[in-house]
Amino acid sequence: MKKQHIDIEVESYNNITELPADEQELVKLAEEAAKNAYAKYSHFFVGAAVKLANGEIITGNNQENNAYPSGLCAERVALFYANAKYPDVPVTKMAIVAIYKDDILQEPVAPCGACRQVMLETEVRFDTPIRTILVGKSKILAMNDIKSMLPLSFNFDF
Repeated sequence: MKKQHIDIEVESYNNITELPADEQELVKLAEEAAKNAYAKYSHFFVGAAVKLANGEIITGNNQENNAYPSGLCAERVALFYANAKYPDVPVTKMAIVAIYKDDILQEPVAPCGACRQVMLETEVRFDTPIRTILVGKSKILAMNDIKSMLPLSFNFDF
């Protein structure tokens, strides 16, 4: 048996003001999107904002449904809308914010596995890394590509 280590690089920030101006804007739009989520059952409001290579910003939020699992996560709502509206334009950045009880969570929330797979597919589709910013009140984490979040991914090689 041979053991291997998989290392990823994650940037950590103490607050939003440490981010570049365009990323601060993306975080604010993700927060606004989270506030408009339809989270009647979980009361867990998530917003995502994606920046495209053409400068456009698309937001999405989680949409729950009484017939679980018919709902959809914020990340996939934003990505699917961006890819539907601008099918030939790569996504370059994404910010994700989660709110519970009217406040941003202390720790950043990472995307679920299904969202990570869709994010990776978007990254691979356009051969463009997606910088992802995960926002919490006590810290912000950022990765320069989705492969960092899903190193053992299902991909075209299979």
